[in-house]
Amino acid sequence: MSRQTLRERGICVVIPTYNNCTTIAAVVEQAKCYCDDVIVVNDGSTDNTAAILSAIEGITVVDYAANRGKGYALKQGFKRALAMGFAYAITIDADGQHYPSDIEFFLKANQANPGALIIGSRRLDGVDRSKGSSFANKFSNFWFAVQTLSYLKDTQTGYRLYPLKKLWGLRFLTSRYESELELLVFSSWHGVKLVPIDVNVYYPPREQRVSHFRPFADFARISVLNTVLCVVAVIYGWPCKLFRLCQTIFCTVYSLLFFLTATFFILPFVWLYLKIGRAAIEQKREFIHRLLYRFARFVMLRHGIPGVSFTHRLAEPIDFAKPRLVVCNHQSHLDLMCQLIFTPKIVFLTNEWVWHNPFYGLLIRNAEYLPVSEGLDTLLPRLRSLVDRGYSIAVFPEGTRSTDCTIGRFHKGAFLLAEQLNLEVLPMVLYGAGRVLKKRTYHLNRGIIHIEVERPFDCQQMSQMGDYQAQAKAMRRWYRERYEKLVNEKDQLV
Repeated sequence: MSRQTLRERGICVVIPTYNNCTTIAAVVEQAKCYCDDVIVVNDGSTDNTAAILSAIEGITVVDYAANRGKGYALKQGFKRALAMGFAYAITIDADGQHYPSDIEFFLKANQANPGALIIGSRRLDGVDRSKGSSFANKFSNFWFAVQTLSYLKDTQTGYRLYPLKKLWGLRFLTSRYESELELLVFSSWHGVKLVPIDVNVYYPPREQRVSHFRPFADFARISVLNTVLCVVAVIYGWPCKLFRLCQTIFCTVYSLLFFLTATFFILPFVWLYLKIGRAAIEQKREFIHRLLYRFARFVMLRHGIPGVSFTHRLAEPIDFAKPRLVVCNHQSHLDLMCQLIFTPKIVFLTNEWVWHNPFYGLLIRNAEYLPVSEGLDTLLPRLRSLVDRGYSIAVFPEGTRSTDCTIGRFHKGAFLLAEQLNLEVLPMVLYGAGRVLKKRTYHLNRGIIHIEVERPFDCQQMSQMGDYQAQAKAMRRWYRERYEKLVNEKDQLV
């Protein structure tokens, strides 16, 4: 399953190699056991690496005559991966020190942190390493912390997952192996999330190791590079990080002030309209529904949330004038705004605290949104009246917002309602809202929000699933499959 998921998420493996003829075949074959898409960059090897690679089927080989260094090899591998349509690349060293079985850990980390650069921190306890190698790692970690104001315990590991569309500084990359440190520094400066995960490592006996590291020349070059990066950090890197922090604060404050200002102007108007307006009560409530609908469309489709891209898609043309039971996965306070863009003729079942909210409770109550705490026996007559007036009923079958955006357990009450009200079930699948505004947080994150309206399930299709409990389980399975496909597609754009 992970092989299929890797491809669906646009993840490939890139293996740069230079004169690793004793290990390259085993490394590539093992990588193929876990990933179907393997790109090998032959960095001008002078041994029989090229012949070995030509005998391995099902891989992509990037080959050039002269040795250019690991940094150049990585760039060529990334360029080929992008040209082939991949969004992420897992890099593995060709000397056999990495375990391709750990690709599963990178996949899980990528699913939890789309768009992040995942760093495989080597478990080095008890490993026979030279003093030079140990010092080089500590040396690199120290300067990385100085340059980025953040800490990683292993900045020299070559086992990583790169978000290819977020690779900053590729054109400035040096050609040798310190390029991996540069990629970390550039990424940190530009706001790419760095996520370390533990991975296993194997060091063969010293007499069998192949190393292209030149202690004096390479340390001298790295020292010069770190000096340059420290200067650039002061005049560019640190200001970039400060700017992004200010940008996050601004976007959050701006959005909050926008909603508060809108509420400040809308609520008094609604209160006056309800108190002194001459229209019938049902006309007043329909006006409030249209007001919420237009406000949602203005915010989500025209004005936009700063730093957030919002898209929507319909599986087929939907007549929203027909009443249905609308079900949607629940991620964020933004969920209602996403659903309201489709029709004003919709009523939500809400939690008690939403119904009594001091800021927008007046709108919620007069829009005839109903608290689920009243119980189905009390709600059914009122819901039937709303359906008779042409309103769809929207529910969140999970009952609460998901903390990690996964699909939680569905409650059977939603499907009992569908049968009692004789309504088709219209599924909406929501992506990204829980990452933009996470549960129990009050600041906005940059990201993508997408909602899909799927084909409705008619009453016969629902009854064929079994009783209410069986319907809840079946619909959750359907949601999880559809949501996973949507996540794999959209996470490549983050």
